[in-house]
Amino acid sequence: EVQLVESGGDSVQAGGSLRLSCAASRITWTMGWFRQAPGKEREGVAVIRTNGVTTYADSVKGRFTISHDVAKKTLYLQMDSLKPEDSAMYYCAADWLWLGLTDDYQFWGQGTQVTVSS
Repeated sequence: EVQLVESGGDSVQAGGSLRLSCAASRITWTMGWFRQAPGKEREGVAVIRTNGVTTYADSVKGRFTISHDVAKKTLYLQMDSLKPEDSAMYYCAADWLWLGLTDDYQFWGQGTQVTVSS
């Protein structure tokens, strides 16, 4: 069992930045960030393997950066140049397998809300 607790969500103006954090009870092979806006399906945003390999959704490439601190067992998502369409509940996820941006992850946090106003 892996517990995940997200933090850092907030309301910001378009063009602003936020940094999300996910405190994990343990680091798994794959960890990532997903988001779900009202009325939309959950989508993968960015994932990272323990070895540092990352994958991003096309919609956030060049604006978002995923990273982790293995010693602190914490996952981060630096979000820059935020757009109103980035508004969503952001979830941290973890799994022992490489699942990429699919949402079949075994462990999930409760989410943190990001709202971007124009």
